[in-house]
Amino acid sequence: MKADTRAKLIERVNSLPGLTDDERADLLELLRTQKTYGLVWEDKKEDVEERLRDELPVLIEDESRRIVSDDPDAPNHILIEGDNLEALTTLAYTHAGKVDVIYIDPPYNTGNKDFVYNDSYVDSEDTYRHSKWLSFMSKRLRIAKKLLSDRGVIFISIDDNEQANLKLLCDEVFGMQNYVTSFPWHSRQSLQNDTDISVNHEYLICFAKKRRQRDRRLKPSNSSTWFNDDSFVFYPIKVDNDKYSNPDNDPRGPWKADPFDAPHVRPNLTYPITNPKTGEQHLPPRGRHWRISPEKFASALADNRILFGKSGNGRPQLKVFLNEQEKYGSIAHSWFEAEKYGTATHGSKELQAVFEGEKVFTSPKPTSLIFEIIKLVSLPEKPVQVLDFFAGSGTTLHAVMQLNADDGGKRKCILVTNNENGICENVTYERNKRVINGYTKPNGDFVEGLHGNTLRYYRTAFVGRSRSPQNLRKLVRLATDMLCIKEDLYDEKAAFAGQEVVKQAFRYFEKGDKRMLVIYREEAVPLLVPLIAKFNLPKGERIHVYVFSPSEDPWAGEFEDVQDKVELCALPMAILNAYKRVLPKRKDQNIFVEENASVEHEPSQSDSLFPDEKGGEA
Repeated sequence: MKADTRAKLIERVNSLPGLTDDERADLLELLRTQKTYGLVWEDKKEDVEERLRDELPVLIEDESRRIVSDDPDAPNHILIEGDNLEALTTLAYTHAGKVDVIYIDPPYNTGNKDFVYNDSYVDSEDTYRHSKWLSFMSKRLRIAKKLLSDRGVIFISIDDNEQANLKLLCDEVFGMQNYVTSFPWHSRQSLQNDTDISVNHEYLICFAKKRRQRDRRLKPSNSSTWFNDDSFVFYPIKVDNDKYSNPDNDPRGPWKADPFDAPHVRPNLTYPITNPKTGEQHLPPRGRHWRISPEKFASALADNRILFGKSGNGRPQLKVFLNEQEKYGSIAHSWFEAEKYGTATHGSKELQAVFEGEKVFTSPKPTSLIFEIIKLVSLPEKPVQVLDFFAGSGTTLHAVMQLNADDGGKRKCILVTNNENGICENVTYERNKRVINGYTKPNGDFVEGLHGNTLRYYRTAFVGRSRSPQNLRKLVRLATDMLCIKEDLYDEKAAFAGQEVVKQAFRYFEKGDKRMLVIYREEAVPLLVPLIAKFNLPKGERIHVYVFSPSEDPWAGEFEDVQDKVELCALPMAILNAYKRVLPKRKDQNIFVEENASVEHEPSQSDSLFPDEKGGEA
């Protein structure tokens, strides 16, 4: 459509009588949206999406399911029971830009009752089958992108039913320039005899938040400063020393022969090389160049780093020595073979072993698959946050804990799944509880637990989305568990600066150099500021203070005398601002409080906020 035609239609729609505001807005959106490339599908509304138009999600911990390690430095892992669109909304506040690795195994939309949409299975006869799936995935992937850190990467398991659609959708969400590759995974080794061809593979589509090329020669493989920034990178894998030998007894040890040419034409690296044995001259193959300059070639030849095939009669090759290659590691390849990454059968047997032979879940992924991909994109010495919001049987957390046990890392994992048929409580949680505590296999062998892990269980709860004073205060009161997740700080103290905590007014958390003060009643601020002033803080450290406020202002004037000791945040506006970027819009009203809007105060207690303080109201 031409621009002048579109402008006239927009003017016409704006002047049409008889349209509601919603109808007018929908028509204008259609006119202003011009897609030149990519997928087009009909957006299909979800029940959960409609619920989020009226209610705000929060996370509440089920403390009875908490598993706490004796190791004070154990990573805190999180399991969230609830619809993943609701859970992702809460993570948009607690983890925006903080997730380094996302792995998900969404429904493949095979038409065989594997994909539920609005409490109904989507079958192969549903004419909106692909539109429903794309609508479902698009909403979740757009939030997932906001959660990824700059070095973040997402892996998505899929098969041929939606692989092509998913690739185009991810091109749109994450950007074509951030596409890494689609890894074929050899997911099945046995043959399927009841079909024309046995399909023995699936895919893992991989996109980075911010892709950068890297030069393997810059840093050794065990360096935590591979780049001078935090862009995504695949780390090298361990060198396969089976490919190295030393037939000529070179004193530098085992070596292998690599091609001496490389892709693309570079005139300065295109020159004749003479075979010293045959006198034959060689040029790079068509469309390629030699790997080093003529001067460096002469030096390498003199250093016995060039050979011409086993007999000496061939084209030039480069000697690559094992002891040098081990400094940099080896590049991973895109074929995920069954021997290393496991198969679907391995995943099933592994899960049955945890549950003493009982089959509790269909087609779980093997831990080796997720273990290896996380290993490819993380180093044990760097803090890494992993997320799986289609958690299923909980393989991702199992793999993360096993990898940490193997290399001493402290990677943290968040799992999200609903509790349909009790899956979250009875499979996802129970599996990882057994992995942490230890379990007995069907043959009677006991598997020692991965005890150096803490697991916390949360459920989604809701607060009305209308901007009533009651809802806003309730949101702040119920947000404490989310604040603990956001700060990764769970150790609550009974007193602050010698003053006993009053939970209706404030709560205090502290561990190591982390400190968090949550103030639910603004009347408490004048009484807490003097306590903060007396608080002995190491130089440069601050107390993170979350305080209820009717606006964006976290009572900064009240904290002026201690501004060097605090980092202030106004609630609930910080939460609402994060939610506003991901929640569907309400059709009837804007629920977000305008700056400086007033909120009526709840009645104060007749006693002082602090039990040991005499006097009138706070």
